[in-house]
Amino acid sequence: MRRFTAWAALLLAASACGAPPEYDLVIRNGTIYDGSGGNPFTGDLVIDGDSIVAVGAIGRVKGRREVDATGLAVSPGFINMLSWATESLIEDGLGQSDLRQGVTLEVFGEGSSMGPWSEEMKREALESQGDIRYPVEWTTLGEYLEWLTARGVAPNVASFVGATTVRIHALGYEDRAPTEGELEEMRALVAQAMEEGALGVGSSLIYSPAFYAGTDELIALARVAGEYGGMYISHIRGEGSRILENVEELITIAREADVPAEIYHLKASGRGNWDKLPDVIRRVDEARAEGLRITADMYTYHASSTGLDAVMPPWVQEGGHDAWVERLRQPAIRQRVKVEMNDPAGEWDNTWLSAGSPDNILLTGFRTDSLRYLTGRTLADVARMRGAGAEETAMDLVIQDDSRVQAVFFTMSEDNIRRKIAIPWVSFCSDAGAYAADGVFLNFQPHPRGYGTFARLLGMYVRDEKVIPLEEAVRRLTSFPAGNLRIRRRGSLAPGYYADVVAFDPETIADRATFEKPHQYAVGVVHVWVNGDQVISNGGPTGATPGRVVRGPGWTGWGKSGR
Repeated sequence: MRRFTAWAALLLAASACGAPPEYDLVIRNGTIYDGSGGNPFTGDLVIDGDSIVAVGAIGRVKGRREVDATGLAVSPGFINMLSWATESLIEDGLGQSDLRQGVTLEVFGEGSSMGPWSEEMKREALESQGDIRYPVEWTTLGEYLEWLTARGVAPNVASFVGATTVRIHALGYEDRAPTEGELEEMRALVAQAMEEGALGVGSSLIYSPAFYAGTDELIALARVAGEYGGMYISHIRGEGSRILENVEELITIAREADVPAEIYHLKASGRGNWDKLPDVIRRVDEARAEGLRITADMYTYHASSTGLDAVMPPWVQEGGHDAWVERLRQPAIRQRVKVEMNDPAGEWDNTWLSAGSPDNILLTGFRTDSLRYLTGRTLADVARMRGAGAEETAMDLVIQDDSRVQAVFFTMSEDNIRRKIAIPWVSFCSDAGAYAADGVFLNFQPHPRGYGTFARLLGMYVRDEKVIPLEEAVRRLTSFPAGNLRIRRRGSLAPGYYADVVAFDPETIADRATFEKPHQYAVGVVHVWVNGDQVISNGGPTGATPGRVVRGPGWTGWGKSGR
């Protein structure tokens, strides 16, 4: 199939009249997947400066640089809908674990965001830093994003404002509803972030103090985001036994606040809950048929990753980290926590029970050097080593490491992964940082999703298992999330769009990271451009850092710049 755009026709006409026009870059003979989900076609891509000029059959146009993409799929850059690269990009601005998979936009803000921060929150951020150390030279979310890109990053960056962040800003870590004045302060903070370019409000309701927020509070914040054209996105209150009720809460927030809403990393967690996923899909389909704009994202693995705070009830964490650690030193409280960890009747999302056994909890990240020898061992192994119960061991590790202790939880079904990939309203995320396979990153053992989510989709599930066709996978990695986020000029290969472009080999693209050896880059991505600058060439980083802040529809600077 040969496709011509209006721009391509103009270029043909111009080249026929005399000397061929010259542009910065022409990518020749690629199989173009333009992000629409339509059939691919063979053609060329013309880039000048930071933008795409033409796509298709372009005649005698010349490029100051030309790249032969014969045999490669050429697509828009991929959007990581849930990235934790907020600190990893400070340490290494290339974000190689994502960049080498074709990710050109990192989206932050699952519940917590890098602003707005009070002076006390800045102090806490400095005190909680681990291997990655940095000065806190910003206050608002917009200031952080500008600070980050000024340091130099290869991918573009964007963020939701965290509902947890504005809650802590207004009322700290208390388990109570905000006063009218505090809620108004929270709403004002959301409005400020939206005007600075936030994409909407993000919540993460499994964790303290986010768990303490009521539905009405979340509606109030989401309504402000909606006034600026933003959306609500949430790690719902639980993904286990109460998943249907918690999806219903998200739907209620979307309806009452009149905003689009997205479920972060859709999953049914715990073997006893795997059969609930079809009902969740049905309920979202019903809400969409009603006219609500409900979507979801996912990562392509059967294990999740979070801290050991997720195995303990929210009440014990009230007041923040220091208060939590102090409570865990008290024998009576430890006994109560142990009982509640094993109580299926609790209303919190009990990751302890979802895991089914401490053998399914893999310890992956410690702050303290003296505990890092435990990295890669299961909680059950460590409990046996210490001659203690697994519940007590979890509490002891939190105290000794003075951190939430990062872990991997094997709680999901491979069949459900395939079922989710097949859903047309699901996009993709890593729920991880963007790492380098060297330096301080080797001090912990991350979930392999940080190195392999997107390549695993395109290799294992698209090419090998044919769960969905490649053109649909590209749509769901590009134009679909860009449309949900309402970001400008991203997510498609079309004239006038920013030149975020990936050229990959669909026959070889694959993840290499494993749970045992996660620090392994994916393969098969040959070239990547961000804003027209090449950041991956022949499979390796160029060192270029052209990443920009990508802003949401409420940004007050739209009249000054098209960015």
